[in-house]
Amino acid sequence: MEFAVIKTGGKQYKVSKGDVLKIEKLMDGQKEGDKVVFDQVLLVDNGKDTTIGTPTIPGAKVEAKILEIGKNDTVTVIHYKQKSRYFKKNGHRQPYFKIEITSIK
Repeated sequence: MEFAVIKTGGKQYKVSKGDVLKIEKLMDGQKEGDKVVFDQVLLVDNGKDTTIGTPTIPGAKVEAKILEIGKNDTVTVIHYKQKSRYFKKNGHRQPYFKIEITSIK
C-alpha cells in the first residue's frame, strides 16, 4: 500500500489514494470539484522502498479533489475577570476543505 506524508496548513497528514480528510482552508477562489496539488511531500513509501525528503522530496506531488467547503462547529471563547464586571463572549468557526486524495506521484 502506497502512502505519503504531506504538509499543508502548518500540519502534517499521512495520506494514501482514496483517503478523505479535512484540511485547513487553502485560499480563496477555489470551489467544490477543483483539483489541488500538494508539492510539499515529506515522505513517500510504495511498499518496497521509502523516500525521505530533506525536508521535502523534489518532484513529488500528491493530487486531490475538493469534495466540500464548509465551516467547523462553533468554538466559544470567553474572557472573564471576577469582581470587575468584565465579560466577553465570542464565537469562531474555522473554515475547512474536505478533500479526497486521487494520486501520489
